[in-house]
Amino acid sequence: MAITIQNSYATDYTPGFPGMLADGNTTARPSGTVEDAAGIAFGKACFSGTNPRGITGTPGTKFKGIAIADAGVVPPIGGVADVYPQYANISLCDMGDIWVLAGANVAKDAAVYVTSAGAFTSSSSGNTAIPATFMEAVSSGAPVKLRVVQQ
Repeated sequence: MAITIQNSYATDYTPGFPGMLADGNTTARPSGTVEDAAGIAFGKACFSGTNPRGITGTPGTKFKGIAIADAGVVPPIGGVADVYPQYANISLCDMGDIWVLAGANVAKDAAVYVTSAGAFTSSSSGNTAIPATFMEAVSSGAPVKLRVVQQ
């Protein structure tokens, strides 16, 4: 039986993934309960829901933070990985640096807006502003760090 040896390697690796904290900030992280039936994916913007501790991914008036990736979240049977399911306790980054996916080409230091579909963009047209800035210029679909400032 032949043994295959890998002899080529990528020259660069993905620097981060959606929901990965990008700094050593150890401040308290707020949490809440996911209200959305489809859940909330890691690295998505979160807003106040209708219940007292409720959190929704639907852009609204009160930004609560970005969903932090959690390896301990087990998807329900038939569920999707890397998503906090409905009624789960969700951890949020409301201050500091966190990785997300750019929903459009963005410029370094541009203000961050969230589309109705939950994508991060630098376009204000018809989108919801959140208290964050893009830390680098990237193309649509690429991982990018956001610096979220406390409100």
